Amino acid sequence: MQDKKKVALVVDAQGGGIGAQLVKLLAGDIPAGWELAAVGTNAAATAAMLRAGAARGATGENAVIYNAARADVILGPIGMILADGIMGEVSPAMAAAVSGADAVKILIPTASCGVYVAGTADLRLEEYLRAAADRTLAVMRG
Repeated sequence: MQDKKKVALVVDAQGGGIGAQLVKLLAGDIPAGWELAAVGTNAAATAAMLRAGAARGATGENAVIYNAARADVILGPIGMILADGIMGEVSPAMAAAVSGADAVKILIPTASCGVYVAGTADLRLEEYLRAAADRTLAVMRG
């Protein structure tokens, strides 16, 4: 019987741009025993992450809830843990599932949600994405 792979889950909303960029940064470096999966709040977000190289994807509220509970690492924009985040695309149930998951969470700070994280550096989005990818790979490698 084959061992179950660990899952790094990228979550995103709207057009999936942040998620797709994260998938591109990670896809070529996934360690053995890990799988890169994607869940979008809508079909456009999921499709963008699949085109970027995610191994599998799913869409919608139930998909977020189901997959967050089974992930080992979750990464995406900070709005994914905020009820009504990302212009209302993140339902309270989605936010609770992501924030309450046992997985390690690696979040990209974005000012678009009106949330500022004290102590974060003033970086360009690309720099935050690279830092998130690096942190994710460090967690995956143990």
